[in-house]
Amino acid sequence: MKGVMKSRFEHGGNIFAVARSLGVSPSEILDFSANINPLGPAPGVRGALMDAFGSLVHYPDSDCTDLCEALALGHGVKPSNICVANGSTELIYLLPRLAPGKRALVIAPSFSEYAKALLRDNIQLKHFVMESADGFALSLEQIGKSLNDGFELCIIGNPGNPTGRLYPLAEIKELYHLCRAAGCLLVIDEAFMDFCEEASAKHIASCCDGILVLRSMTKFHALPGLRLGYAFGSEGIVDRLTENRAPWSVNTPAQAAGLASLADTDYAAATRKMIVTEREHLSAGLAAIPGLRPFPSAANFILVEIVHGPAAGDLAERLIGELILIRSCANFTGLDDRFFRVAVRGRADNDRLLGAIASLVK
Repeated sequence: MKGVMKSRFEHGGNIFAVARSLGVSPSEILDFSANINPLGPAPGVRGALMDAFGSLVHYPDSDCTDLCEALALGHGVKPSNICVANGSTELIYLLPRLAPGKRALVIAPSFSEYAKALLRDNIQLKHFVMESADGFALSLEQIGKSLNDGFELCIIGNPGNPTGRLYPLAEIKELYHLCRAAGCLLVIDEAFMDFCEEASAKHIASCCDGILVLRSMTKFHALPGLRLGYAFGSEGIVDRLTENRAPWSVNTPAQAAGLASLADTDYAAATRKMIVTEREHLSAGLAAIPGLRPFPSAANFILVEIVHGPAAGDLAERLIGELILIRSCANFTGLDDRFFRVAVRGRADNDRLLGAIASLVK
């Protein structure tokens, strides 16, 4: 090993860069920094990718027709209410095209790409920061007051990333009504909603104006290398997204993998069952380590506060020496170097992480 590298990455999932820096194979690194289904892709994805090989001589279906129809059937909406994209990140970078003004309110802590996408288009950005002391509860009264200042966009993650907090559909409906009253488009990033589907606002977005729901197939379906996401919205909003999306942005193998993933309902059930079991085990193990406070989570990751002990960045550096990656949350608006995030993996991996952390925070 060449030596421990400095953590200089803004996102998790930088396993290849870390491996190069350490002079090891990526397979030797245990990655808790990226929140990917530990079961890997659905079993049928490999065959679907092989079958798609012969179609590489043709341009992809730019409308993603088959995938839209499969998503519509699975979610109980119309294909015209869905826009498929090159990951939900492509959709995030299209958000400025949906807002005629220049002001956006982002509910924080949140995914950093929201701010990057908005600032790139010179959107004036304000963060509404939820407090860790309150468990990142949604203060609807205060948010309503902020919306009165005049915003064209309001963005929230549900479940929150990196908090893991799930906001009930009733609260999301109330937030939507606040946004409508303020003339503001509500964008809900549901990248982790597959783990708790009952709270999704997809049906509101599909039949109402002024709301857009973003979804990802990266996390639950373990397809980060293919880049695949989609959005639910009214036909008018979906049309505007489609008009601004780059042509052929979703390649043929990604569409094939998406179809195979959606077809495997046994895989989906096994994933949800495993994540619930391992999340409870990992959370209990973290809570048992003196100085750590894990937050409740509805997703496949857990946010942890270091009440006393090393800073999160220092802990991350030491764990890299053990070939384990975690995500320091120091660069999330509203958090600092007391917080880190870990993905939920299989039992053996989770126990290895717990042992390593326990030995380093003594």
